[in-house]
Amino acid sequence: KAMQHIWIKDIKENDTVRGDYLVRSKTMGKTRQGNSFLTLTLTDKTGAIEARVWDKVEELSAQFREHDVVTITGQASTYRNQVQVQIHELGQTASPVDPAMFQESTPKDIPHMLSELKALAHLIENRHLRTLVQSFMADNRFISQFKKAPAAKHFHHGHLGGLLEHTLAVSQMAVKLVEQYPDLDRDLLLAGAILHDIGKIDELNFELSIEYSDQGRLLGHIVLGVLMVEERLKSMKDFPTELATRLKHLILSHHGEFDFGSPKRPKFLEAFALHLIDDLDAKINGLSKLLKEDRQEGSWTAFNHLFQRYLFKGNSAAQGNKKDEGAESKDQEQRYLFPVDL
Repeated sequence: KAMQHIWIKDIKENDTVRGDYLVRSKTMGKTRQGNSFLTLTLTDKTGAIEARVWDKVEELSAQFREHDVVTITGQASTYRNQVQVQIHELGQTASPVDPAMFQESTPKDIPHMLSELKALAHLIENRHLRTLVQSFMADNRFISQFKKAPAAKHFHHGHLGGLLEHTLAVSQMAVKLVEQYPDLDRDLLLAGAILHDIGKIDELNFELSIEYSDQGRLLGHIVLGVLMVEERLKSMKDFPTELATRLKHLILSHHGEFDFGSPKRPKFLEAFALHLIDDLDAKINGLSKLLKEDRQEGSWTAFNHLFQRYLFKGNSAAQGNKKDEGAESKDQEQRYLFPVDL
């Protein structure tokens, strides 16, 4: 019989929870008394929630694996200021799975964003760079993946269509930046902006949930992107060698620091510029999402480990929350916040 699915964003303390959820993670633990329990992260397109199984643990655990969709019945409660679900019943989902239930999509219009990106590609005056970029834009197999792909697994633009959304934003900023700083080579910066994350179509699998592919874990999107560019350059015999090297450097250095997965750090103006606008778009998008989704009461978020700080939401509900201020001491040590593909 069909049951009413309760979206994760709507789950409140004391709710009875029923629905089909994707198991993002599954770990077995032991209580101090030696009893087994399961900790699950359940997701749907509206968010993620922690869930626990305390009874019939081995029996229920054998019925499903990570990344399966399960049907659960449980009760919501609050633990350490976070809502979690105590699961009473759990089994494999019997009905066909609708991917749209588990994958959030960009709120923006994908065909419109794609036409805007193609229009920006037309602004590239250097014929070599324009031909290269347009060869990607005209490749239907590439575009069908590129327009659906997320930009990251978790932090920024982590939804279907997120890669296109992020690429368009970075490319639009590239054009604006050149107006402010005319020393920048617009053609090179714009080509780099459009191509900097193309490797993500092979780095991430995104059918039901966003997961790293084997290539993604072993090579990463930066190397995959350079390989994709090199493959196209093979058929463009008159492409200037230095221009090709500069473009590849833009892709290789766009994370800015070795610690954040960049094989190279930026070595010329356009590389610095691309790194900074890429990082800006990732952080603003990720921060906005984080502030919207935070469930902590009051005007501050819970302590955020990615940013190593509490974040201010505003005084709509001014309350004096007791916090461990010592947790903020790492702030000064953080030269950079985090790699942009978290």
